[in-house]
Amino acid sequence: MKKVRNAMIVLMVLALIFSFAGCGGGGEKAEEAAPEMINVGALYNLTGGQASLDQPSYNGFKLAADQINANGGINGRLINVVSYDGKTEQTTVANNAKKMIDVDKCIVVAGLSDSNYALAAGSICQEKGIPFITSGATLPTLPDQVGDFAFLAPFGDNIQAYATADYAYKDLGLKKCYLLTDQSMEFTKALSFFFEERYLDNGGEIVLKDNYMNKDPDFSAQIDRFLADKGGAEIIFIAGVPDDAGVVVKQFRDKGVDLPIISGDGFDTPLLIEVAGDAANETYVGTHASLENQDPMVQDYIKAYTEAYGNAPENAFAGLGYDTMYLIADAISRASDASDPAAIRDAIAATAGLKGVTGTVTYENGSHVPTKSVTINKVEDGRFVFMKEVFL
Repeated sequence: MKKVRNAMIVLMVLALIFSFAGCGGGGEKAEEAAPEMINVGALYNLTGGQASLDQPSYNGFKLAADQINANGGINGRLINVVSYDGKTEQTTVANNAKKMIDVDKCIVVAGLSDSNYALAAGSICQEKGIPFITSGATLPTLPDQVGDFAFLAPFGDNIQAYATADYAYKDLGLKKCYLLTDQSMEFTKALSFFFEERYLDNGGEIVLKDNYMNKDPDFSAQIDRFLADKGGAEIIFIAGVPDDAGVVVKQFRDKGVDLPIISGDGFDTPLLIEVAGDAANETYVGTHASLENQDPMVQDYIKAYTEAYGNAPENAFAGLGYDTMYLIADAISRASDASDPAAIRDAIAATAGLKGVTGTVTYENGSHVPTKSVTINKVEDGRFVFMKEVFL
């Protein structure tokens, strides 16, 4: 009888356990399933020479994703930002692009602010049939070189070069230019080419040209050649990237060169002012946006960025990252199949009139490069001051 009684007790306990399990723990509703996630790659050079552009851009990208998720995500699905540091190394960038696609199953990859690195990542994405949007690289031929899965979120180098050439010649009235070009980057070589083309078309004269390589610590040879024969130069155009910006400007000023200096968005970096100090004054930068823009969308973005990171956006690349995430979300929301990378690519290509903090994105006539306005800022007393918005 003792064995029978023990067996009955065991059966009663088991019955109670199954009873509680069946009613969801005493009548409480079962926990709802978590929303399905959309993996989006954010590939940025968070360390190395590109960090002063890419870190703010990543911050803007992540801020936009957080805002979208807080508002319910994309058609009820939340965004999971998968991020890796490219370390300003092309091999690392390419390997991380592969990892995002093969391991993390990202259906879109975005990021990077220089064309050399964007080409490395874009080629991997093209090979694997995954849309790639560079948030900051401006080489206008990049989509043609990579393929139909590649897009630019910013304008092309031709647009910013034309705008800076027009500003130097028409607005500043400076007709003779010294041209200094970093020969190590696709971006800088393209920027220099298009600037010279437009400046000459305007009637200007390139009185002297010289070259250097990225991260040259000493520009004295180039400066001495310039001082030996300025050729009547009235302005200097430097096609350079962030880690050289402050160094080259300071060395020119230290040798007594006080001519206005103008450049493209590679000089839109805190490093210009941090390294050159007061010597950065009278430097003009063609870039994507100005913090002085009073558009409510821009001011709301600046406020949100400041609240999230403890400081205002460092440069226009933060805005480009922010706009790129919204560009992706908009395309996924319109795609015929939000899980199909090819359908997302087609939706990106069909984007028209999408307003962002760095301008309005429309891809026209099959182009994967949007035509956007260019902002001209000038360094004055340690800050970038808005001069003009140029429409071409």
